[in-house]
Amino acid sequence: MGKVALLFAGQGAQQPGMADGLVTREPAAQETFELLEARMPGLGRLCREGSREELAQTRNTQPAVFACDLAAARALASHGVRPDAVAGFSLGELSALAFAGAFSPEDAFDLVLRRAELMDSASGRNPGGMRAVLRLPARRVEALAAKAGDAWPVNYNSAEQTVVAGTEEALGRLDALVREAGGRCMRLAVSGAFHSPLMAPASDGLREWLARTLPVPTTVPVWANATARPYPDDPAAMAELLARQASSPVRWQQTVEGLVGLGVDTFVEVGPGSTLTKLVGRIARGATALPCETPDQLDAVLAHLEGRES
Repeated sequence: MGKVALLFAGQGAQQPGMADGLVTREPAAQETFELLEARMPGLGRLCREGSREELAQTRNTQPAVFACDLAAARALASHGVRPDAVAGFSLGELSALAFAGAFSPEDAFDLVLRRAELMDSASGRNPGGMRAVLRLPARRVEALAAKAGDAWPVNYNSAEQTVVAGTEEALGRLDALVREAGGRCMRLAVSGAFHSPLMAPASDGLREWLARTLPVPTTVPVWANATARPYPDDPAAMAELLARQASSPVRWQQTVEGLVGLGVDTFVEVGPGSTLTKLVGRIARGATALPCETPDQLDAVLAHLEGRES
């Protein structure tokens, strides 16, 4: 029988009303929100009733998505689901680490709040944006980004999509270069050049925070964005890898391929949306990928996993 991996959604997956049904029905999800609400009063209201504009603010997005991710994962765990590995996209990596026991939920949430502040501040100090480049291979995108200057590939999403972050001037040059090369650029609705060198101040701030609250070895392998390999067991090395994550590329395609190589054939996306489910479909076409945000989706996941065992 193949293995199961949980994938934790990242910033950009947020939507009004996210996780509302799951929190209403699943005690483990409700308990998660109650625990985190003490750290951020109004968190539940933000997820249930926040507008798209309110949810798009980095200081709101990151804690809201983290809470939804962790609530969905803990709801699955309450039904006996024990994944063989976990991974998270960008912010989702912190949710994955919390689920796997690297931090307590409260400490992980405090880290998310600090990370959101740091990344928001870095965006103000070093303004920039992001583009999804389609129809070109990653190596070609890397070359075009280098030619544009002050632009860096930061999300290796699939063979058909690489996201580039950089200054607006450089991204304007990239738009033209990509068109000339026969590709397509899509502007992403984000407030900064995330996972690029422009986020170095955020990484520095995270190092300071993590020096006071070191992670501990996880109970299940957590695959890191920056390396597309599992986190090490050494707490200091874990902390450095997590600090670097804010200003390092997300190697998502390589992560999914690595998990498939270990025998994972079922991926369950926990948290809002189905972005990662769709990416798995492009990267590992023979694998099963299922979203888990709503009660109906959770039931479908449980039915699929039970069917594998029968």
